[in-house]
Amino acid sequence: MKDTGKKKENFSETRPWGNYEILHVETEKGFQVKRVEIAPGARLSLQCHARRTEIWTVASGHGYAVLDGKEIPVSPGSVITVPQGSRHRMWNKGNKPLVFIEVQLGTYLGEDDIQRFEDDYNRI
Repeated sequence: MKDTGKKKENFSETRPWGNYEILHVETEKGFQVKRVEIAPGARLSLQCHARRTEIWTVASGHGYAVLDGKEIPVSPGSVITVPQGSRHRMWNKGNKPLVFIEVQLGTYLGEDDIQRFEDDYNRI
């Protein structure tokens, strides 16, 4: 979804790996909050963002955050900061959904600010 500068609270979208819901957004202040749910065994694409930083707080489930080539185990309470330009992905290696809250901070928060390097769903 392209960032239009309008409020998009409670917008949700299903993806091949699970789903996300926008909980709050204030583009003029440069932040957005999402709830992201990754299905068991699924993972996000290996990607980076040119115009935003992300902070992930794991609420439930277990898996790995991949940040610039390093696998970091995550579980409830884990917090991962993804600096702007860093290659990253979240991977649910468990048998229950992995849920995390994502806070995006930056000058542009649109879904088209994604450069994919690897993708299990042929979206490169």
